Amino acid sequence: MNAPDLSVLNLPTLIVFAALAIMSVLAVTVTFYKTFQFSRLGVGQFGAAEGILEKWLNDEADDAMRTAGERRFVLARVLQSVFSGLRAKPGAPEFAEELGRQTAMSELSTLSRRMRILEVIVQGAPMLGLLGTVIGMIDAFSTLAAADGTVDPALLASGIWTALTTTAAGLAIALVTYFVASWLEARIDYERQAMETLISAAIHGRVDSDAAG
Repeated sequence: MNAPDLSVLNLPTLIVFAALAIMSVLAVTVTFYKTFQFSRLGVGQFGAAEGILEKWLNDEADDAMRTAGERRFVLARVLQSVFSGLRAKPGAPEFAEELGRQTAMSELSTLSRRMRILEVIVQGAPMLGLLGTVIGMIDAFSTLAAADGTVDPALLASGIWTALTTTAAGLAIALVTYFVASWLEARIDYERQAMETLISAAIHGRVDSDAAG
């Protein structure tokens, strides 16, 4: 089937197509932005953070402080805050825990920026597609109602094709954006869990798995 001539589309349908195009561009832009941001901030460096923590727990505090102080990735910055609190007030672990949690909240806030845009696209794209379908069907049946007994099948089919295309486009944009947003959210959640684990271990030490078993 040949695609319809866009020049015959009514204004509301063109607006829906334009809005879907803008949403797709926004989704791609935010995806690239978040991927670059996560790489620049050093998301997912749990192994390196574990190495810093091991030095701290093995009485290599100076080396651990130096490495964490380079602040090259998210978890290192959180550990550096905890270490600073423990050194500033050795007898008040709650102070170090609070410093670590404040740094963690700041880092997570940065990681969560622009995520709302993806959520809006996931929810809005199918609704826009459905709106385009309704508009297209109204236009097609208006053509049918205005005809005096004879209707150009090509014109009617073109209107229906265009209407259904908006739904397909909206669903496709929403699905792809949903999977991307879920992947990014999973990375943020993993980072959040890693922060909590590292803060607790740095202050209270590790649980002996053999003893716990």
